[in-house]
Amino acid sequence: MEPAPTSAAAAPTHAERPLIDIDDITKVYQMGTEEVHALAGLTLDVERGEYVAIMGPSGSGKSTLMNMIGCLDTPTSGTYVLNNANVGDMTDDELAEIRNREIGFVFQTFNLLPRVNCLQNAELPLIYAGMSKTERRERAAEALHSVGLGDRMDHRPNELSGGQRQRVAVARALVNRPSILLADEPTGNLDTETGDEIMRLFEALHRQGNTILLVTHEEDIAHHARRIIRLRDGKLVDDDRVERPALEGLDITVGNIDQD
Repeated sequence: MEPAPTSAAAAPTHAERPLIDIDDITKVYQMGTEEVHALAGLTLDVERGEYVAIMGPSGSGKSTLMNMIGCLDTPTSGTYVLNNANVGDMTDDELAEIRNREIGFVFQTFNLLPRVNCLQNAELPLIYAGMSKTERRERAAEALHSVGLGDRMDHRPNELSGGQRQRVAVARALVNRPSILLADEPTGNLDTETGDEIMRLFEALHRQGNTILLVTHEEDIAHHARRIIRLRDGKLVDDDRVERPALEGLDITVGNIDQD
């Protein structure tokens, strides 16, 4: 008689589980009397340290998926497990906590506070986390140095170029040392040269071990990633690995993922 499999062989441990584990999720919005199916049975895994671009036409579900991954929304059905925590079981307060702890957001429009300087913008997530003023100022300064803005900490956003403002946004996203850097069209408001500069920064962050998910509609931006996922009608229709040489670029000193 064949020996029975051990429990270790029968089921994966927490350590083996992907950082992002999405299983058969749907998202249905009620628009008056109509139901809009934004996601339709989508399954997706992302491992720690991956660099993934999410693409799709308007209405494909990529923004809904980004909101789901960023814990800004929850699925109608199916499961989403982030870093071994089931997002669907969380209260609003727990969702807010996991967003601040696990997700670093970078937006197309920068979303910086105009009346405070770079250092104060970068430290915002640490204020919400309850960190002391001395420690958060130190951490925010380190993050700004890491993206090449150590000499701009006292400047306000209107005193910076578009590329510099996006770097402040990246520093703010990294300051909590999150599990995932989630970027929504991060070069959408930048010229080509400045956009390339920001993508070199993401490349450097990826080389340091950060997990990056990039939502974009631009093919050339998507091809900076190592994996391109394409959506259509709320479903995953393509999942390609991209082989490309690493770029020479900035040396990043913070933003590394600290996983126990």
